[in-house]
Amino acid sequence: MKRIFVTALLSFVAGGAALAADLPPAAPPPPRAPAVYVPVPAAFSWTGFYIGGNLGAGFNHGGIADSFGLYNWGVNNQATFVGGGQVGANYQFNSFVVGIEGDFDWFANNNNSGGGTAIPGLGGAGTTISGTSSGRWLTTVTGRLGYAFDRVLVYGKGGGAWVGSNNLTLVGGGASVAISNSNSNTGWVAGAGVEYAFFNNWTAKVEYDYVGLSNNTFTVPGTFPVAAVAGDVFSTSNRNIQMVTVGVNYLFNGF
Repeated sequence: MKRIFVTALLSFVAGGAALAADLPPAAPPPPRAPAVYVPVPAAFSWTGFYIGGNLGAGFNHGGIADSFGLYNWGVNNQATFVGGGQVGANYQFNSFVVGIEGDFDWFANNNNSGGGTAIPGLGGAGTTISGTSSGRWLTTVTGRLGYAFDRVLVYGKGGGAWVGSNNLTLVGGGASVAISNSNSNTGWVAGAGVEYAFFNNWTAKVEYDYVGLSNNTFTVPGTFPVAAVAGDVFSTSNRNIQMVTVGVNYLFNGF
């Protein structure tokens, strides 16, 4: 009986194997889709040299008073068009950006007069004294420190400033005497701005600058036509220029 059971079992296994051999082969697994590579854009870099132009509005301010106590007025002008250019270099490490920049700007309106003051007790022609302020150009050399949010740079700047012939001048009796004989005045500048890289190496910026100028003291000579002020000491104060400008730069090797 045992032999019959084993023989039947072997026949069943052999028949199953033969049946399996007659079946078609299993279909291969479907091919796996290739991995999709999405390039990650490189972070923008502010490192490099740049050159550009700017334009905007400037405000020239100053005050003048004398030792005789007769005069105390300010020389203030309305918004004046300014335009010029800048050149500089940046170096970025992590998100911080340091750099140096030189600016040169021209003033469209370079002659601004204060109100005239009549000399007490005198009459006739040549008895009114007034002050004028003239500024033809502004040059600054500054250091910059900023923080970059990829293509957006927020920065501050500070350094030295030079203004061409921005002198307060005493006018009266058909003559004028400059408070300063120098062709340029020195001072300092501090400012802040935001710059945005809008296309490849091109950037645009908005900037505010405050320029503080040195004060001057001048004694009116005895040869001045209005004798009543001969020997009077005139002093300037609070001389400054404020500017708001927009500009465009081309950044070499920007990224």
